[in-house]
Amino acid sequence: MMSNKNSKVRRFIGLMMETNPPKAVMSIAVILSVVTTLVSLTIPLFTKNLVNGFSFDSLGAGQIIGMAAAFIAQAVSGGVSVYLLHYGGNKIVSSIRERLWSKLLRLPVPYYDNKSSGDTISRLTNDTVVLKSLITEHVTGFFTGILSIVGALCILFYMNWQMTLIMLIVFPVAALIMVPIGRKMYLISKSTQEENARFTSVVNRVVSEIRLVKASGSEPAEYEQGQTGIRNLFSFGLKEARMQALISPIVSFVILLLLVGLIGFGGVQVSSGAMTAGELVAFIMYLFQIMLPITQISQFFTQFQKAMGATESIIGIIESEEEIQDKGQAVNAIDQTLKVEHVSFAYKPEEPILNDVSLTIEAGKVTALVGPSGSGKTTLFALLERFYDPTSGSIKLGPMDIRDASLRTWRRQIGYVSQESPIIAGTIKENLCYGLDREASREEIEQAARMAYADVFIKALPDGYGTEVGERGIKLSGGQRQRIAIARALLRDPHLLMLDEATSNLDSKSEEVVQDALKNLMAGRTTVVIAHRLSTVVDADSIVFLDKGVITGVGTHEQLYASHAMYREFANGQLRLNQTA
Repeated sequence: MMSNKNSKVRRFIGLMMETNPPKAVMSIAVILSVVTTLVSLTIPLFTKNLVNGFSFDSLGAGQIIGMAAAFIAQAVSGGVSVYLLHYGGNKIVSSIRERLWSKLLRLPVPYYDNKSSGDTISRLTNDTVVLKSLITEHVTGFFTGILSIVGALCILFYMNWQMTLIMLIVFPVAALIMVPIGRKMYLISKSTQEENARFTSVVNRVVSEIRLVKASGSEPAEYEQGQTGIRNLFSFGLKEARMQALISPIVSFVILLLLVGLIGFGGVQVSSGAMTAGELVAFIMYLFQIMLPITQISQFFTQFQKAMGATESIIGIIESEEEIQDKGQAVNAIDQTLKVEHVSFAYKPEEPILNDVSLTIEAGKVTALVGPSGSGKTTLFALLERFYDPTSGSIKLGPMDIRDASLRTWRRQIGYVSQESPIIAGTIKENLCYGLDREASREEIEQAARMAYADVFIKALPDGYGTEVGERGIKLSGGQRQRIAIARALLRDPHLLMLDEATSNLDSKSEEVVQDALKNLMAGRTTVVIAHRLSTVVDADSIVFLDKGVITGVGTHEQLYASHAMYREFANGQLRLNQTA
């Protein structure tokens, strides 16, 4: 158990040191905090002298200057140390956040398949705040608190060892009560952190999909889910309040018990002449200089336990295996035949999606993937994009396995237009240029928009290419979003074009124009098309029919129509739809 705790502490310290903290700033802050503590230890001694022999005649200039200097030194050093500590703490946390953000961008798609977005966001925001609170508010308080306690006890033993011993008897008794409460507080705070992450996840999901929520009439169900999280957080808050309700009276009782005992015993000492009134006042002041740091130290341990949990979560992300973007052979053009050789893939071992798939994607030609939903077409696209690696088998560009290619240069050659047409919050121009590794000219942008039949509606918008599209492009229609995505692919000028039913959201007029644009774009390029419409695939050089993760037919439209029953059924269904339309 102790070894596990030491391991957590080492990991925490290791995480802090990896941020290259501003050691000089933090050292100055700690030194100033020590100065503040040492000065505060001298103030009761001044008070003792004042009480014992107070008169305006005895109050010399040196004494007044000394007291003023002590108060000013304490105020200045305290203020500067607090600022420097917060500077250092924010610097460390900023570095951790930057590292986390960089890591999140480099993590592969499978990582996000297994994590809720709210939980990931909570790690980047809430958990780093816990670390900042520990560094800026509690670490120095812990060390200066120990110094204050040790210094005050030494002075108290020197002043009156009998009264000091009486005072110390109370602390072990209080510790026996406080330690179990502190452990309980840690468990509650840890549970609160976890519940807060879950609640953040629910809120993030609902807010990002608010239109689906409303269109589905799911407000009551989502309200109940959110309410459950709120009730749980409220419950944990009450548990924490109950612990605080126990701690506050215990602390107050201990302080009152000590005060009554010390004043009673000290009064007797003063009456007998064994102690002066000034020493009694100083003794009581030193008592508070011990009690306050004890509270600080207990808060430090509570926050430290929270920080240990936050550290584990953060390190869990940092240590996750990431995509290595620049390792491998650079790919400057996908101008060779792509071969999918005996590829099998499963998101979960018990649920295979592709099973021993082999096909050839000829360079400069159009290969169409056809088949019912769930047959593995989009998964094959994900493998070509290298979002995932095959469970077995390989995909080769000429003689090279694409896993040996530099991921950055590989993806740079691909233009991908999906059914969802992902759009980022920002302007139309920012969406068109998203992901480009060069500055596109206005002429290039407008040409891409014209080829995608997007220029007409863009020019009709109040701000043209500077129009804000809203979160996930909500201010645009489905067809408009699709044309923006096609224009983005055109602007990218890819060597491998992947179209996942790229015309699915277009009306017949727009589809006709975009089909012409896509034909121009596909000319001379290696193109893979997922299609549910006959018009999309009828002119393809090769059509691959997938069913339940297995290739059941390969050929031209005429060949498959003559030999493949399911393809013939698909083609006839499309013809009937066209005739009805």
